[in-house]
Amino acid sequence: MEAKFFRILKIVGMGYKARAEDAGRQLFLKLGYSHEVELGVPPAVRVFCFKNNVICCAGIDKGRVNHFAGTVRSLKPPDVYKGKGIMYVDETIQRKKGKKSK
Repeated sequence: MEAKFFRILKIVGMGYKARAEDAGRQLFLKLGYSHEVELGVPPAVRVFCFKNNVICCAGIDKGRVNHFAGTVRSLKPPDVYKGKGIMYVDETIQRKKGKKSK
């Protein structure tokens, strides 16, 4: 499969991990829940994990690649206070201040 379109996701958080199996057909995510999240990858998309915190979604159909990357991101969207979660590599998160102490 020749991948023309790709989307790279970054996982930020203590203990958050990802792994791909079955030649990019299954994606397993540890996101701080009591269980491991398992995702089946659509036929036109392949998933690669460069490290345990970097996911690359690649494929020949731009719409399906972006839709699957959005599905993965929706499992743990970035937090505006701590900066933890799943975000795109080229995305910047505007951090908010916490409560002021007296």
